[in-house]
Amino acid sequence: MYIGSTDSRGLHHLVYEIVDNSVDEAIAGYCDHIDVTIRADGSVWVKDNGRGIPVDKHQKTGKSALEVIMTVLHAGGKFGGGGYKVSGGLHGVGASVVNALSEWVKVDVRKDGVVYRQTYQRGVPDGPVEPIGETTPDDHGTTTTFLADSSIFNTLDYDYETLLQRFRETAYLTRGLGIRFRDERLDREMSFYFDGGIISYVRHLNRNKQPVHPKPFYVSREAGDSLVEVALQYNAGYAESTHTFANNINTVDGGTHLTGFKAALTRTINDYARKNGFLKETDENLSGEDVREGLTAIVSVKLPEPQFEGQTKGKLGNAEVAGQVQSVVNDSLATYLTENPSVARRIVEKCVFASRAREAARKARELVQRKGSLDTFSLPGKLADCSERDPSRAELYIVEGDSAGGSAKQGRDRRFQAVLPLRGKILNVEKARLDKMLQNEEIRVLVTALGTSIGDQFDASKLRYHRIVLMTDADVDGAHIRTLLLTFFFRHLEDLISDGRLFIAQPPLYRMQSGRETHYVYSDNVRDELIQANPNRKWDIQRFKGLGEMNAEQLWDTTMDPEQRTLLQVTVDDAVRADETFDMLMGSAVPPRKRFIQTHAREVQNLDV
Repeated sequence: MYIGSTDSRGLHHLVYEIVDNSVDEAIAGYCDHIDVTIRADGSVWVKDNGRGIPVDKHQKTGKSALEVIMTVLHAGGKFGGGGYKVSGGLHGVGASVVNALSEWVKVDVRKDGVVYRQTYQRGVPDGPVEPIGETTPDDHGTTTTFLADSSIFNTLDYDYETLLQRFRETAYLTRGLGIRFRDERLDREMSFYFDGGIISYVRHLNRNKQPVHPKPFYVSREAGDSLVEVALQYNAGYAESTHTFANNINTVDGGTHLTGFKAALTRTINDYARKNGFLKETDENLSGEDVREGLTAIVSVKLPEPQFEGQTKGKLGNAEVAGQVQSVVNDSLATYLTENPSVARRIVEKCVFASRAREAARKARELVQRKGSLDTFSLPGKLADCSERDPSRAELYIVEGDSAGGSAKQGRDRRFQAVLPLRGKILNVEKARLDKMLQNEEIRVLVTALGTSIGDQFDASKLRYHRIVLMTDADVDGAHIRTLLLTFFFRHLEDLISDGRLFIAQPPLYRMQSGRETHYVYSDNVRDELIQANPNRKWDIQRFKGLGEMNAEQLWDTTMDPEQRTLLQVTVDDAVRADETFDMLMGSAVPPRKRFIQTHAREVQNLDV
């Protein structure tokens, strides 16, 4: 209920909750350094130099405040109005939930020259809070160590890169906070400190792109009870990269702060363009899509009582925040454009050019628009459609090449499975504007088949298939085609990913036959285990590099039969990290891609020779 799941995502959430408590101290101005260590035994150690959790007696319970905070839900400093003006975490339940889900927890509090300690076993205190030693008066803060409960979680294997990205993000969002992260299992360490805050964050996101103006726009201003902080910078690319945060929580689904920001940006740039002659009286206003082309922005709000939609906090719901953000951005951005006319000219000219390209894209899009979800006469000829007309029961296989497409068409269940073979590699949309993108035949066919349209006319309710499966060969070309398709969906149809509609097929790598016994194997490890378990058998091993090497029956049995197949669902847990990855892999800058290839070259498993 509180951490979302008992898989890897929930495991990492335990770390976030303890670290978020320390970050709350930093936001309140009492902490400027946090140490996080993943120890060799899998336990996690978090130390801050904040005020230290209170250890005095709690009036209602008669127990130490530390014990109450660690064992009672909704008992943290975030309740009662006296703890923090703003805070992240799980609404004051973070520490107690981590305690309940751990085999053991140890908390040391350094306060007023004394070190206090309490330990717990699966949430139950071993004894009362006790002083265990002395320290200097200027040494203060809290140290929490815990070992997640292996009987609850499916895995205790923390991912270094996932945690690293989270702590980097936290340091960007909390100016002046230093975070040191160590992983004893890998003998790796990284420290973060960004005096520029979210200005540095925007520069980081644009580091592989060509900025339109050298210095990011930045504003930090109080509005009502909220603090609104925005940094933005345009680049010469076409993709928008706007990320929103509320009390340092990444609101991946946006919310009222994003709504206010978009409205302010569109209005302010249109007003400036009108007043300064970039738009004539007969010209239409620039659309939101126009003014956000090539935009990189961070919108961060801090507020006393955040209201999130859903326990996972994907979307901010406070209605008043939209107006607060809109007011701050309207005033400050208008002043910035007026005071920096050369920068304003470059930004507005880019937006106007995007508007003209959008009109060209609109005309191109009309060529691929379907007239209705039940009409079939306008569907592309290469699509082998299914007979099912209920989108919730229909699925579309996007297949590489005519050969694999032929096997898939023959092997599928025609009642609910449609097959769309793509010829060659689609356009890299990371480097193309929408109008050029829609001139690509394969993309046009794909958009027509899906039925949702694209861009500002996208409508998820018109999706013709609620399960979209990418099925490519298990070789370098297949991986490249899959990456091109993923880039297209992430940049232009991200709602389909958020809605859980996109999947990747997992065809077998090998067909292993010994006598009349046949096994389809999906990894090298399983192949080796099968050989070692049956050393006296003679195996005939076939490596499937291409889907076209399978006949229709084999493709159905292994990859398309809902009763036997394995599908990998595509999700976006961290939009910022995904944005950086696609930009690095598919963007215009070559050096970052070269460094990535050199760094990971030894990890390649299936390389064509």
